[in-house]
This record gives sequence, structure tokens and C-alpha cells, in this order.
Amino acid sequence: MRPLEGMRVVALEHAVAAPLCSRHLADLGADVIKIERAEGDFARNYDNLVHGQSSHFLWLNRGKRSVTLNVKHPDARAVLDRLLVDADVLLQNLAPGAAARLGLSHEALRGMHPKLVVCDISGYGESGPFAQKKAYDLLIQAESGLISVTGSPEQPSRVGISIADIATGMYALTGILAALVRRGRTGEGANVKIAMLDALAEWMSQPMLRMAYAGTPPPRSPGAHPAIAPYGPHRTRDGQVIFGIQNEREWANFCAKVLHRPEVQTDPRFATVAARLENRPALTALIEDVFASMTSLEVVAVLDAADIANGRLNEAKDILEHVQLAARDKWRTVNSPNGPVRALLPPFTFTDTEAFVGDVPAIGQHTDAVLSELGYGQAEIAALRAAGAL
Repeated sequence: MRPLEGMRVVALEHAVAAPLCSRHLADLGADVIKIERAEGDFARNYDNLVHGQSSHFLWLNRGKRSVTLNVKHPDARAVLDRLLVDADVLLQNLAPGAAARLGLSHEALRGMHPKLVVCDISGYGESGPFAQKKAYDLLIQAESGLISVTGSPEQPSRVGISIADIATGMYALTGILAALVRRGRTGEGANVKIAMLDALAEWMSQPMLRMAYAGTPPPRSPGAHPAIAPYGPHRTRDGQVIFGIQNEREWANFCAKVLHRPEVQTDPRFATVAARLENRPALTALIEDVFASMTSLEVVAVLDAADIANGRLNEAKDILEHVQLAARDKWRTVNSPNGPVRALLPPFTFTDTEAFVGDVPAIGQHTDAVLSELGYGQAEIAALRAAGAL
């Protein structure tokens, strides 16, 4: 039995944050009903790079059932009400205030649905001067200060993935699962609220603490750790290898077994963490001089033998053929409207059951089936569709 088997999630969602949360709920076995407008979640059109389909949408929406519903149509509310009768979770990341205007706030629903867990995702929270501002991933990266600590000394940079959305989706998932655990003890639902700014502000805690108590921001370093050296990319004969030294024992080991120069350990320029950081350019030059005659694979082998943590500087394409993922049988194939697509099993693994890795739905693919389950006849469904409610 999958952990959330038998539970229903109604998701009024679009873009990335809420769909990531609900996809993981589907991975865990929940029946996720994705409510889309007739034209579909706009993330379906972010790009057309996978069989003519959006890479974002394929990643975020497998295993769900898609129902088209015009939530602003007067007849749509009756459909939603029927959906919520047996629902365990209502998840939404609509525009600020939209759910409340539709009568879908926790306050409006808890009288009829006392066990329902309602999760509201917003950009900046529901109060305060920013409550009504639009919030997109890049904007939250900027507002949270994340961009200020990312990039090179000359140029700050966004993180290369939708990290604000991902952080928000994962905190939403955590909050929903915690609310369901508590409901199992008390029988009562809950209202979980997640703000994108809050999610990234939490992840920015270490730079904030440094600024608050030391008065200095972390230096921007394109690949190296801002507070530890050596820790970052180093050139080899045919590429780069990233490795990190975490303590003085490892530093001594590195000098003796990798550099084969034990005297470097006590060189005043490199004898302490602070000294190595201050003299990082000289240290990097020394290390790369040793690595210059070695391939990346040879360097990795030497580092592994010396028990020094390391990683190859892979590209996205290298993940597709990563030997570790293949050895652990992490890949599956799912169907999509335009053909089969490779998909990773989710990071959480249960030894007694495999996560649900379902197909990616077409727009409204399950509308008729879901409404039939709710008791609507074919004539009623046709009438709703003709009226513009579906």
C-alpha cells in the first residue's frame, strides 16, 4: 500500500510550486485531480522541447487526473462542492485573493468540510504591503537576496533552476503531510499557508546571520565555496573536478596522498582554514599544477583512494546516463499526449512499495470520468460543457 493511497487531492494549480507539491502527493499514492482552465495550465506552453511539449509540465504533472473546469462559471461551484465532499486536501496557488473570492478559503469551507486540509500558496503572504504583488520565481530570487550571493564577483546571477518555486512546493508538501498526520490524531483539518518569500528567506538564513553579526555578505564565487578552501572546481588535463576539504584531518590526508607534498600542510599560507581562504588563488594554482598531467577520471580515482569527497562537473545530459542512477534502477517511462517520456522515481524510497509514476494527462483528459464518479450523467456533463462550465 502506498502511503497516501485512498486519499484525494483537489489542486487548483498552475506553473511550478503547487504542481510540484501535488505531483509528489501523487507519487505517494494520492488521487490528484488537477483543475485546469479550458486552455490548460499555462505551464503547458513554457516550451515545446519534449515531443513538442513543455519540459516543465511533463516533469510536474505526471500521475494526475486532469479536469477542465471554469471556476468562475456559476455552475462550476457545484462541481467543486461535489469534489470536495470526499477530498482530503485542497491545494491552490491562484492569484492573491482569488480562492477567497470563489468561496474556497479554509474559513468558508471548514463548516461543511471539517476534515479538509486546505493549503494556500502565495508569493508574499496574505497580509503586509506586498500581499497583492505578483510573484514569479526570478522575482522572489531577487527579493529574497538569493541573487546577491550567487554568481561571480562582477555579476550576480539567478540560480539556474526554479529554486523559489521548488522550495515553496517542498514546504507545501511538508505542511500538508504534517496536517494529515495531525488529522489522523485529532480528526480535524487545517489551513496550511506557504509564502514563496518565506521559503527562500529560510534558505537564506546563513547569509542573513553572517550579515547581521559580522556585517559582511558572503563573497560571490562562481563555483567555489565562499567560506572553505579548497572546496570547488579545479582544472585537470581534460576538464574539471570539484572536491572539498572539510577539516584538518582531510587537509593533511590531501597534502600527503593527493598532492604528495606533505610539507604543504604546514605552509603558513595554507596551514589554517582562514589562511587557505585568504590565499585561495595560490592554493588553486598549486593544486592545478599537480592535476595538469591527470585526466578528470584519474583525479577522481586518486581523491577516492585518499577518502576526499569529490564530484565530476557534469552537465544536465550526463544525469541521463549517470551510472549511479542506472545501477539503482531509478528510471521509468511514462506516457504523455505526444509519446513516451523518461521519468525519475522520486527521491523518497520505501522498501516495501514503489512510488506511483503515472502518465502525463492531456488537457481535460479525465473530465468525463471524474464527473461520472461524482454522479453526473452524460447529458448533464454535455450541458455543463455547452454552458462553458467545463
